[in-house]
Amino acid sequence: MLEKVPTSEDLISLIGKPLFEVWTSLCNMIDQKYDMEHLWNDGGKAWAYEYKYRRGGKTLCALYAKENCFGFMVIFGKNEREKFEEDKQNYSIEVQKIYNEAKTYHDGKWMMFELTDASLITDMEKLLLIKRKPNKK
Repeated sequence: MLEKVPTSEDLISLIGKPLFEVWTSLCNMIDQKYDMEHLWNDGGKAWAYEYKYRRGGKTLCALYAKENCFGFMVIFGKNEREKFEEDKQNYSIEVQKIYNEAKTYHDGKWMMFELTDASLITDMEKLLLIKRKPNKK
Protein backbone atom coordinates (compact mmCIF):
# COMPACT_ATOMS: atom_id res chain seq x y z
CA MET A 1 0.00 0.00 0.00
CA LEU A 2 1.08 3.58 -0.65
CA GLU A 3 1.73 5.96 2.21
CA LYS A 4 0.18 8.82 0.26
CA VAL A 5 -2.32 8.47 -2.57
CA PRO A 6 -1.30 10.71 -5.50
CA THR A 7 -3.45 13.76 -6.09
CA SER A 8 -4.65 14.86 -9.52
CA GLU A 9 -1.81 17.40 -9.48
CA ASP A 10 0.73 14.64 -8.71
CA LEU A 11 -0.52 12.61 -11.68
CA ILE A 12 -0.60 15.63 -14.01
CA SER A 13 3.01 16.49 -13.15
CA LEU A 14 4.02 12.84 -13.68
CA ILE A 15 2.18 11.85 -16.88
CA GLY A 16 1.26 15.29 -18.26
CA LYS A 17 -2.12 16.97 -18.69
CA PRO A 18 -3.13 15.38 -22.04
CA LEU A 19 -2.48 11.86 -20.70
CA PHE A 20 -4.12 12.70 -17.39
CA GLU A 21 -7.28 13.54 -19.38
CA VAL A 22 -7.10 10.11 -21.06
CA TRP A 23 -6.50 8.46 -17.64
CA THR A 24 -9.53 10.32 -16.23
CA SER A 25 -11.81 9.36 -19.12
CA LEU A 26 -10.76 5.70 -18.79
CA CYS A 27 -11.40 5.79 -15.02
CA ASN A 28 -14.77 7.51 -15.55
CA MET A 29 -15.81 4.85 -18.08
CA ILE A 30 -14.85 2.05 -15.66
CA ASP A 31 -16.58 3.76 -12.71
CA GLN A 32 -19.78 4.26 -14.75
CA LYS A 33 -19.96 0.57 -15.67
CA TYR A 34 -18.45 -1.26 -12.72
CA ASP A 35 -18.81 -1.10 -8.96
CA MET A 36 -15.22 -1.75 -7.87
CA GLU A 37 -12.79 -1.17 -5.05
CA HIS A 38 -9.95 1.20 -5.99
CA LEU A 39 -6.50 0.30 -4.68
CA TRP A 40 -3.41 2.50 -5.00
CA ASN A 41 -0.04 0.77 -4.77
CA ASP A 42 3.59 1.39 -5.53
CA GLY A 43 4.19 0.73 -9.22
CA GLY A 44 7.16 -1.59 -8.70
CA LYS A 45 10.41 -1.18 -10.63
CA ALA A 46 8.91 0.03 -13.91
CA TRP A 47 6.13 2.38 -12.75
CA ALA A 48 5.60 5.09 -10.14
CA TYR A 49 2.02 4.07 -9.25
CA GLU A 50 -0.45 1.23 -9.69
CA TYR A 51 -4.19 1.89 -9.52
CA LYS A 52 -6.11 -1.37 -9.37
CA TYR A 53 -9.81 -2.09 -9.86
CA ARG A 54 -10.90 -5.09 -7.80
CA ARG A 55 -14.07 -6.70 -6.55
CA GLY A 56 -14.45 -9.82 -4.47
CA GLY A 57 -10.72 -10.55 -4.61
CA LYS A 58 -10.68 -10.49 -8.42
CA THR A 59 -8.87 -7.81 -10.37
CA LEU A 60 -10.69 -6.27 -13.33
CA CYS A 61 -7.70 -4.26 -14.55
CA ALA A 62 -4.95 -1.98 -13.34
CA LEU A 63 -3.65 1.38 -14.47
CA TYR A 64 0.00 2.31 -14.09
CA ALA A 65 1.66 5.71 -14.17
CA LYS A 66 5.23 6.80 -14.84
CA GLU A 67 6.83 9.84 -16.40
CA ASN A 68 4.94 10.87 -19.57
CA CYS A 69 3.23 7.50 -19.88
CA PHE A 70 0.50 5.38 -18.43
CA GLY A 71 -0.26 1.72 -18.73
CA PHE A 72 -3.44 -0.33 -18.77
CA MET A 73 -3.11 -3.97 -17.78
CA VAL A 74 -5.68 -6.68 -18.15
CA ILE A 75 -5.13 -10.40 -17.58
CA PHE A 76 -7.14 -12.95 -19.56
CA GLY A 77 -7.69 -16.50 -18.40
CA LYS A 78 -8.35 -19.38 -20.81
CA ASN A 79 -12.06 -18.64 -21.45
CA GLU A 80 -11.39 -14.92 -21.90
CA ARG A 81 -8.63 -15.65 -24.42
CA GLU A 82 -11.07 -17.83 -26.40
CA LYS A 83 -13.65 -15.01 -26.43
CA PHE A 84 -11.02 -12.48 -27.55
CA GLU A 85 -9.71 -14.78 -30.29
CA GLU A 86 -13.22 -15.24 -31.71
CA ASP A 87 -13.56 -11.46 -32.04
CA LYS A 88 -9.90 -10.53 -32.62
CA GLN A 89 -10.41 -8.93 -36.06
CA ASN A 90 -12.67 -6.29 -34.45
CA TYR A 91 -9.77 -4.85 -32.45
CA SER A 92 -7.12 -2.40 -33.59
CA ILE A 93 -3.88 -3.82 -35.04
CA GLU A 94 -2.06 -2.46 -31.98
CA VAL A 95 -4.29 -4.38 -29.54
CA GLN A 96 -3.94 -7.57 -31.61
CA LYS A 97 -0.15 -7.17 -31.63
CA ILE A 98 0.02 -6.67 -27.84
CA TYR A 99 -2.26 -9.67 -27.36
CA ASN A 100 -0.11 -11.84 -29.64
CA GLU A 101 3.14 -10.76 -27.97
CA ALA A 102 1.87 -10.95 -24.38
CA LYS A 103 3.38 -13.74 -22.31
CA THR A 104 0.98 -16.40 -21.08
CA TYR A 105 1.58 -17.48 -17.48
CA HIS A 106 -0.11 -20.21 -15.44
CA ASP A 107 -2.74 -17.67 -14.33
CA GLY A 108 -3.41 -16.11 -17.72
CA LYS A 109 -2.19 -13.85 -20.49
CA TRP A 110 -0.87 -10.55 -19.12
CA MET A 111 -1.48 -7.69 -21.54
CA MET A 112 0.11 -4.29 -20.86
CA PHE A 113 -0.89 -1.38 -23.05
CA GLU A 114 1.23 1.76 -22.81
CA LEU A 115 -1.16 4.54 -23.70
CA THR A 116 0.05 7.80 -25.18
CA ASP A 117 -3.38 9.10 -26.29
CA ALA A 118 -7.09 8.19 -26.26
CA SER A 119 -7.03 6.08 -29.44
CA LEU A 120 -7.36 2.70 -27.67
CA ILE A 121 -10.05 3.59 -25.12
CA THR A 122 -12.83 1.87 -27.10
CA ASP A 123 -10.71 -1.29 -27.33
CA MET A 124 -9.98 -1.11 -23.57
CA GLU A 125 -13.72 -0.96 -22.93
CA LYS A 126 -14.31 -4.04 -25.12
CA LEU A 127 -11.48 -5.93 -23.35
CA LEU A 128 -13.12 -5.18 -19.99
CA LEU A 129 -16.46 -6.47 -21.29
CA ILE A 130 -14.76 -9.81 -22.01
CA LYS A 131 -13.33 -9.79 -18.49
CA ARG A 132 -16.59 -8.93 -16.72
CA LYS A 133 -20.12 -7.81 -17.49
CA PRO A 134 -20.87 -4.28 -16.22
CA ASN A 135 -22.73 -4.26 -12.92
CA LYS A 136 -23.93 -0.65 -13.09
CA LYS A 137 -26.67 0.69 -15.31
